[in-house]
This record gives sequence, structure tokens and C-alpha cells, in this order.
Amino acid sequence: MSFFKNYNGTPDLRLARLERLIWTLIYAGLLTLIVGAFMNRSAAGSGSEVMVIGGVLAVVGVVLIVVRSRLREDH
Repeated sequence: MSFFKNYNGTPDLRLARLERLIWTLIYAGLLTLIVGAFMNRSAAGSGSEVMVIGGVLAVVGVVLIVVRSRLREDH
């Protein structure tokens, strides 16, 4: 018995790429948001713009989750 369950994903290559893009956008957006928050503490001044970019990336990822939930797998 393994700790993590095995997720085989979808056999559709197009949907698999979309799922990979979704999680990349979400994690990259959240990481960029955190980096922007740390930049905002210093006197660099560009932390706010970086936080906005990170927030937009994360929101796009969440919107793509909704889009993915409405797509059907064609076998």
C-alpha cells in the first residue's frame, strides 16, 4: 500500500497538456506572488507589480480549472 494514490490521468493528450499548464500557472503564480510580497518589503518598489502578475497567473490557472471541468474526454 503506497502513501500516494496512483493517478493515471487522462488518455487524451490535449487534456493532459491542459492539466499540466493549469498546475504550472497556479504554482508559478503563487510563488511569484510570494516573491513579490518579499520584494515589496524592501525598498525595490517593483514588488507590487510582481504581486499583481503572480495573482493574475494564479487566477488564470483557477479559471482554466473551471474550463477543464467542462471539457469531456473523447475516447
